[in-house]
Amino acid sequence: MSASTASHPVPAARARRGGGNLGDTIFEWACRGAGLFVLALLGAIIVELFIAGLPAFQAFGVGFLTSTEWDPVQEVFGAGVSVYGTVVTAVLAIVLAVPLAFGSAFYLTELAPVWLRRPVGTAIELLAAVPSIIYGMWGFFVIVPFFATNIQPVLIDTLGELPLIGALFQGPPFGTGIFMAAFILAIMILPFIAATMRDVFEQVPPVYKESAYGLGATTWEVMKGVVIPYTRVSVVGGIMLGLGRALGETMAVTFVIGNANRISTSLFGPGNTIASLIALEFGESETGSLKLASLLALGFILFFLSFVVLALSRYLLRSRLKA
Repeated sequence: MSASTASHPVPAARARRGGGNLGDTIFEWACRGAGLFVLALLGAIIVELFIAGLPAFQAFGVGFLTSTEWDPVQEVFGAGVSVYGTVVTAVLAIVLAVPLAFGSAFYLTELAPVWLRRPVGTAIELLAAVPSIIYGMWGFFVIVPFFATNIQPVLIDTLGELPLIGALFQGPPFGTGIFMAAFILAIMILPFIAATMRDVFEQVPPVYKESAYGLGATTWEVMKGVVIPYTRVSVVGGIMLGLGRALGETMAVTFVIGNANRISTSLFGPGNTIASLIALEFGESETGSLKLASLLALGFILFFLSFVVLALSRYLLRSRLKA
């Protein structure tokens, strides 16, 4: 090493970049600009939805969030029914999808033979590639008639007679309704949750599981005592990613939810969600009308809910990676 090199060492960052290569600098700023552009676009969408929906918030105040009335003739609008339908269908979809996703991930990581894991995993992931409108058409023309004829009457005659929870399973067996929308959503979000669970289950260090097996633990005991505690934060993050997907679904829900602007105590009753209401009513709204402002205000509420859920899921996933 020469004296000049020793006295003036090349910075490590500059050395890695090949002495300040112009192409690397351009690429760095292009990537940084792309990231900032996405952030700016997200902020612009939120601001635009809020400004466009501001007349509705000014006209109805905080009561807009809780009012169940939606009367375009009298120009009285409320978000209560659609917010209720959005939250109930999404939460119920999570309740239905999580056990299936966990069972699939558990089978693929612990029970399935090696030669079968890839085909089954690929088949589950392919469910995510099916367009939502196909799910809606399949649900309306296939699942709804089967459910109304064979499943719903049995549930009404059995669970509908129970105290306390019986009201949730009463009503005419039309097939469409809150429960059917949640069922279709559960199928749609299943591959997202299952893929996340499978990936994080595979990240558990083998030595942890081998130690538990060496102590005489069964496969389920290893899963319950080692795998789940090690991956619980990431699992919750994956579930919340599925919840965010369920909150914003439009066409599949519109086909099967019944599209009625009322809150029913029964899960078999019709309802709507924010996304389905916007899809149905947006084409009939006049520019500058209070109805259009109310629909855009609903869009702002949905965007805010989805953003909070997805941001929280990303935070949980990152905290697990840092740990």
